[in-house]
Amino acid sequence: MTEKQMGQKLDKLARDIQESLLKGYSERFKREFLNPENIGKIEDPDCQVSITGVCGDTIEMSLSIKNERVRDIKFMTDGCGATISCASYVTRIAKGKSIEEALLITPDDVDRYFEGLPDEHKHCAKLAVMTLTAALEQCVGKLGE
Repeated sequence: MTEKQMGQKLDKLARDIQESLLKGYSERFKREFLNPENIGKIEDPDCQVSITGVCGDTIEMSLSIKNERVRDIKFMTDGCGATISCASYVTRIAKGKSIEEALLITPDDVDRYFEGLPDEHKHCAKLAVMTLTAALEQCVGKLGE
């Protein structure tokens, strides 16, 4: 999927969700979904992973590391609005943290930030964190080489 296609998908998802699905979500969730950050791919990343969750959504994250800190982080997804929001939040809070600090981010942190995700979307927080963790572990492996 290209970044342009991702943008078009996001536009359509935003309209659909605004009409019906945002009812019952927190204001933080709505803001994150309507203004996601860090969408795209890093050219020549230090590490890059793609993970598909139990629901079939896939998140790809690419990271740039400098002095063992997350200098830059981007994501792409073919997932639902909850997956987009969770990946945006996770990448936003990981940026600038040390690898060690970023590895401490949990799905519960994401759920708390959004003031509780619906049960049917809690796996989206887990997928975003799993993808971040896998990317960070890949970077750690490369740093150790």
